Amino acid sequence: MLAFEDMHFELVDLPAISPEHPVPWLGSTLQTADGCLLVADLGDPSCVDQMLALHLALREKRVTLAERWDGSAPQDEDPFALRLPTLMLANKSDLIDDPKGQGEVFRELTGLRYPVLVVSAQTGTGLDEIGAWLFQKLGIVRVYTKAPGKPAERERPFTLRRGGTVEDVAKLVHKDIAQSLKYARLWSRAGAPGMHVGREHRLSDGDVVELHA
Repeated sequence: MLAFEDMHFELVDLPAISPEHPVPWLGSTLQTADGCLLVADLGDPSCVDQMLALHLALREKRVTLAERWDGSAPQDEDPFALRLPTLMLANKSDLIDDPKGQGEVFRELTGLRYPVLVVSAQTGTGLDEIGAWLFQKLGIVRVYTKAPGKPAERERPFTLRRGGTVEDVAKLVHKDIAQSLKYARLWSRAGAPGMHVGREHRLSDGDVVELHA
């Protein structure tokens, strides 16, 4: 798990992937992923060859690592391919004199244009930037619930993607509540406290809702 403020990202650490070491279950495992963190050791002289071999192995599984995080795709993209927006982590920055410069050289040699964060697993440099980066790029919205007459439960928010509604939160709480939902009261930075809203009302990060079924 990767902690960010009051929420966690679930990380799945995959084994090394290459044409010589295929992973038969790779495609099915990645189906539920929201994105990819691609770790590169820029200090390894063979990192370019390793990266190209990795993409070849993924292509055989119809897995595409995308440079854009806005959901757009080329018109000629395989409609049946799994497309994962990708952030490259340039690791071992503590051992590289110019990690940002090395990252640019790497991008030129591979032709890859993924966004890059310079990190070090050894010293922790840059690791605290990953959660904030993913939170913003994935468009995550944290919503807190409360029971009538009680304070909001702020220890464990429900998470939605940008554009999520009151009904989406109700479904996360319980399917029966979603089916019988009449309205919700909303405490938001942008509106009157405790205002009545319907099930289709779109929520913003930090909103507090009180569901009435």
